[in-house]
Amino acid sequence: MTNVVPTVTPTAAGGQSGPAAAVTAPRKTLKLGAKGKTVTWLQKRLTELGYRPGKADGQYGGTTLTAVWAFQKVNGIRPTSTVAKRTWEALESPKAPKVLVKNGKPTRAEVDLTKQIMVLYVGGEAELITHVSSGSGIPYCETTAWQGKEQRFCGSARTPTGDYKTTWRKSGWHKSYLGELYNPIFFNGGIAFHGALSVPLAPASHGCVRMPMNVAEVLPGMLGRGVPVHVRGAFKRP
Repeated sequence: MTNVVPTVTPTAAGGQSGPAAAVTAPRKTLKLGAKGKTVTWLQKRLTELGYRPGKADGQYGGTTLTAVWAFQKVNGIRPTSTVAKRTWEALESPKAPKVLVKNGKPTRAEVDLTKQIMVLYVGGEAELITHVSSGSGIPYCETTAWQGKEQRFCGSARTPTGDYKTTWRKSGWHKSYLGELYNPIFFNGGIAFHGALSVPLAPASHGCVRMPMNVAEVLPGMLGRGVPVHVRGAFKRP
């Protein structure tokens, strides 16, 4: 008789919460566009672990892809659209996100610029883990119509590291002088968490922290005003 070794569930603090039921992944290689029960299993497992792959509808589309990227990055796997051996193994025995602020408040947001992820802790537990795209670091100068006249804006396109708190927010699409932000939650002057139609693997924003639209839908109900936001790290381009 074969003994089944139980997995150990990672906690938000990066420790262990004790034995949990063993998880056996389907181990069927998935590519973007795949459909079926294996995709449904993937979506349910990611949701269980705090990621946001969208509805468990058995369709591997863009929303599930960004959750796969986030999971792969947390588990030290080069992000790719293909779900293969290493990702399935990690789904069976997942790592917790690295805690950036060890003595942080139980409810806080941590932005890891190196990995391009954001983790929202609620009561000390990682309630939401998402792929993000921060400031590109490429200086810009853009001319646009703003407040009734043509104006030119220049900046560094950086997402500064540091310790901040959430401030004001807007519901739905908010027009700024540098573009449209969906459900923005500001935390450092004009820098905000916000939904975007494009959230690539590399940093690409003017300084804000872009996130998938489905994450931006739920974040305002989870992240209140005055909540600490810690931004750490630096992205290294290949």
